[in-house]
Amino acid sequence: MKAGRIFKTVLSILVVCSLAVPVSASATKTKMITQTPKMKMTTPIPEKVTTPNKVETSIGTLEFFDGVPIGKTKEMLYDFVDRGRAVEVFINMTPAASMYSLRQGHRDLGLTESNQILIAEQLGDSKPLVLTWNNTSLYTWGFLDLKKDGPTVIELPPDVLGILDDMYFRYISDMGAAGPDRGKGGKYLVLPPGYKGDVPDGYYVVKSRTYCVWNFMRGYVRGNVQDPANIKKAADNIKANLKVYPLAKKNNPPKMQFKNMSGLAGYNTIMPNDFSFYEVLNEIVQEEADGWLDPELLGQMRAIGIVKGQPFNPDARMKKILTDAVAIGNAYARVNTVYPKDPGNYIYKDKHTEWVMAYPEKDTYFEKDGARRMDGRLWMHYNAVCVTPAMALTRPGAGSDYMITGLDSRGRPLDGAKTYKLHLPPNFPVKDNWSVTIYDPQTRSM
Repeated sequence: MKAGRIFKTVLSILVVCSLAVPVSASATKTKMITQTPKMKMTTPIPEKVTTPNKVETSIGTLEFFDGVPIGKTKEMLYDFVDRGRAVEVFINMTPAASMYSLRQGHRDLGLTESNQILIAEQLGDSKPLVLTWNNTSLYTWGFLDLKKDGPTVIELPPDVLGILDDMYFRYISDMGAAGPDRGKGGKYLVLPPGYKGDVPDGYYVVKSRTYCVWNFMRGYVRGNVQDPANIKKAADNIKANLKVYPLAKKNNPPKMQFKNMSGLAGYNTIMPNDFSFYEVLNEIVQEEADGWLDPELLGQMRAIGIVKGQPFNPDARMKKILTDAVAIGNAYARVNTVYPKDPGNYIYKDKHTEWVMAYPEKDTYFEKDGARRMDGRLWMHYNAVCVTPAMALTRPGAGSDYMITGLDSRGRPLDGAKTYKLHLPPNFPVKDNWSVTIYDPQTRSM
């Protein structure tokens, strides 16, 4: 039976072929069929769901045989999509790369323990490279390593503004003036990802999604901020009262160690914008807890070769693509800085000016109507640090407000060789301090 069916099939094909010959041979006597014949089982196919044999695109001509890619089409599209994904990784992972660079600057100084703290004892200045800090605040920070130390205690001094941000620069909790202790100081207990152990009483308890946590504080300088005695008093308050230690060592905590970062040339916290950007991301992925990011972001990195538990070793083709992508991503971040795509970044809504804000519409979660504000998030993390609702809370004594520009009133880049006038409105709603700071556009630092 099987052989018979095969024979009939072949015969049918031969008959069709033999019938086709006379039609071609007697074209002068018989009309040519120029349309596809409609058979009993023919289904109309909309043209918009089919792929032509040649498709002209911005990346060149793509070739197909009945929808199947041929020629150089596969290589062209792999290159294009890999580059596009790598650019998106730059845009979406800038928060993590920035936090890593802050921590790496710490480590480069030999500070690897949670009780080793940097403090700007004479305030900030232009020697260290730190994103958009100023010279009127007493900055202090360190890093928690919850993977190594487990639950960690922060005994916070009074009269400070503190923040805890995770490795993706997500807000965890306020401490101090905007926190639950209301500026009076208190004990905070930071729990690592997935912690299921006992939680003792007597602490403000916060949970982190990442092992690395940035422990940031800003001490209040009471009185004239230019008076060294007032600055010293604020610094001494922190140095005498701040304690950071693993909960397991609460009965015998390690001695606090402070290093002055005022005037500290060589201290760099700025993320790279070359191929090493992706190497930084790989280090974070290898170190951090499972589930520290959502599957989409982890999937973007996986697509370009950054996978937990696997070496990151791109071949020559992929390294070239990544080097190109980081250059494009960095350039886009700079365009987005000066000319933000998110209209929420602009200070004045009734007229176009050069003044913009770090948080679009003061949205510190970068989310609107259930959708992520990716360009707003990029603006913030490419140019600044510290994520907390208090940074966008316009209430004197508890919040902060920021505005920045890189252009003059005629839309031209500010030039250090020229003189400018800055017109400020009267009666700033200020309680503790305000300042005007000039930054280098290359480093976004003083």
